[in-house]
Parts: sequence; structure tokens; C-alpha cells
Amino acid sequence: MGVAEQRVLADQQVDGDKPDAVVVRDALGVGIAVGLSGFAFGVTSAGSGLTLLQTCVLSLLVFTGASQFALVGALAAGGSPLTAAAGAFFLGVRNAFYGLRLSQVLKLTRAVRPFAAQWVIDETAAVALAQPTRRSARIGFVVTGLSLYVLWNLTTLLGALGADAIGDTDAWGLDAAGPAVFLALLAPMLTSATERAVAGLAVVLGLGLLPVLPAGVPVLVAALAAPVVLWVQGRRAGEGAR
Repeated sequence: MGVAEQRVLADQQVDGDKPDAVVVRDALGVGIAVGLSGFAFGVTSAGSGLTLLQTCVLSLLVFTGASQFALVGALAAGGSPLTAAAGAFFLGVRNAFYGLRLSQVLKLTRAVRPFAAQWVIDETAAVALAQPTRRSARIGFVVTGLSLYVLWNLTTLLGALGADAIGDTDAWGLDAAGPAVFLALLAPMLTSATERAVAGLAVVLGLGLLPVLPAGVPVLVAALAAPVVLWVQGRRAGEGAR
């Protein structure tokens, strides 16, 4: 390594920056790891009765793994298309809040924002927000989004094509692969007591109501966890102030 390169690295360390190569490596790691679970979605979607075209269009246009799994999972369990779509919608609403935060961090031009919005998901938000500077955040966002989008759609296609050869997805447990990856990425981000309370209540509501409510409805009810927890905390804060 030359003297000039050493000075650049030293300046980056002083400023709290990361070398571009490190950001790219981390972003690719997330993109590849999560992108491979698109195969599980392709198999699950085809197994729930969706056609190859419908499965691929979901990944191309929706591109938010948890919502996609919620949609096909509800359809496979016999839920109505409206209920399934509503559950997927409410799970996808979180991406709007990611977008609000990322818009402040990335500071993209208006011409680029509509295209970047397609990549605003859990993984790109996590990688971008973990970076110390705007430059590294932009690199992390783009590399994660591009690698994940390409690989997710490719493996979705392969999974849908290979669904017949695999057979029963329940026997393989592939329907749980996507949500498991999502939870693994989400768990480390639950740093506050409020976040953990919301997540815990959502799990209790979703799993507890699963046997008694129609398919897709427990997801909608679980979405009430956040306002319930915030309401309880607001009441406690008000009583404490008195």
C-alpha cells in the first residue's frame, strides 16, 4: 500500500468513514444472503396456486419479502384475495417510514427518488442507516438494493419453475425460510424497550389468533400492537407526570 493510500485510509478512520470496499462487501453479503430466499418464495407461491407470471410479477413490482410471503401464505391457507392483500399491504407500510428516514440520509435528487423507492426495504434501510457518512450510505443502499433485487427475482423464477420437482413445500419447510430471514435481520434492530414490547405483542396476537381467525386476519390484528403499546406508554407517562 502506497503512502497516498495510507493517508486516505487514515483520514477515513479519523472521520469515522468506512473504505468503499468494506461497504460493498457488507452490502453484498446482505444482498446475497437474503436474495437466495427468493427461491423459497417462488416455490411457496407456485404451491399456493399462483401462476409463474403472477409469481414473478409479485417479486418484480412488490419486492418486499415479508409482504409477499404473507400474501401467498394467506392464499394458500384459504384466505380471500382481499384479506391476503390487506395483510400484505399493512406489512409493507413500514417501508414508507423507512423512506422518510432514508430521504434525510441519502439526499437523492428528485429524478432518482421514484426509482430508489422500489428498493426501500428492510435490508437496504438497515445497511444504509448503519453507515457513518452519506457517501457510504448511498453505496450501501445501491449495492444492497441492486444485488438483492436481481438475485431475489432470479431465484423467484427458479423456485417457481422447480416447484413441481420439489413437491410439498410444507414437508420441506420452505414457506418458513423467508420469514425466518426477515426475523433474523429484524431482531438485532429491536434495541429499545418499546420496540421489543411491540414485537412481542405482535407475535402473541398473530400466533394466538391464528387458530380462531380466518387466514390473513391475524396479521391485520397484529398490526394493532404498535398503537396499543404507544397508548399504554402514553397513559403511564401521563400518570407519572401527575
